[in-house]
Amino acid sequence: MINRRKFIALSAIGSAAVLNKKIQAAETFNEFKTKPIVISTWDAGIEANKGAWDILGKGGRALDAVEAGVMVTEASQNCCVGLGANPDRDGFVSLDASIMDEFFNCGSVAFLERIKHPVSVARRVMEKTPHVMLVGSGAQRFAIDEGFPLEEQKLSPSAQRAYEDWLKRSEYKPVINIESKGNHGPSVPSQLESGEFNHDTIGMLAMDVKGNLSGSCTTSGMGFKMRGRVGDSPIIGAGLFVDNEVGACTATGQGEDVIRIAGSHTVVELMRQGLTPEAACKKAIERIVKIKGAKVKDIQVAFLALNKRGVVGAFAIHKGFSYALKTDGVEKLIPSRSLLTD
Repeated sequence: MINRRKFIALSAIGSAAVLNKKIQAAETFNEFKTKPIVISTWDAGIEANKGAWDILGKGGRALDAVEAGVMVTEASQNCCVGLGANPDRDGFVSLDASIMDEFFNCGSVAFLERIKHPVSVARRVMEKTPHVMLVGSGAQRFAIDEGFPLEEQKLSPSAQRAYEDWLKRSEYKPVINIESKGNHGPSVPSQLESGEFNHDTIGMLAMDVKGNLSGSCTTSGMGFKMRGRVGDSPIIGAGLFVDNEVGACTATGQGEDVIRIAGSHTVVELMRQGLTPEAACKKAIERIVKIKGAKVKDIQVAFLALNKRGVVGAFAIHKGFSYALKTDGVEKLIPSRSLLTD
């Protein structure tokens, strides 16, 4: 005869077994349980991941990898990220970036002008100051003092054409998923030529051979934004968050709505509660959709996450978001699931 204590113990064991089966079933969709591994947002992540893999593949640290990886995108002359990007409505390019390592060390810069690699300045803020964020002229002065050259502002040809076209109407009309329409090189989609723009971001997460996590995020923000506007990318807990015991997350899309729910931190906390990366990203997206109501049709937000076991996952409001993944023997662009499919 089973007494009450044994019954409770057996019930607990049975419940745990059921839970473990559910977790394993939820993760069977994902084959990438390996290290090192690097993932990043949008198709620009393919080239960025190669830059990160130069470090990860040699046994290097995840922090070094996520800095080097997004520097590839920052250096490219296109109309979305870096000094050649779409300007604000006054014609000036301002850049935002953040970086975070496995020890909760983090740094960021916002509204930084004429500096080629804001992610590297963010790392210097993390390592050489008692602060987390520097902005504007103060961030620029710090960068110069650290030896970063002050670059001449020169828009890429596509950004220059786009800005001249935008001035004719002075109308801000975002187009969701513009990042996924090939807007990372010399060619310019028709949407951009007609003056319809959106923001662009590259967020990157990596796990090194030691199993340590780090992340970075860099952007030029919304094209034709109000001067001084800052989105989620440089805000730790919004555009990027890393907890080495749990996992890491980065965000892309309309930054104001990521900030509203402290998006990346929310995803990591949901993973702490036992959700898979994809399920955690989906839950965060559902919160934004609930807040936005009918206005959600006009915005895109996506989250990309990596947990401590090397499982990856993503989720977006609308279809069209994809992320790049690279690990040993695997390099691919993966379409994300979405809440809305229309």
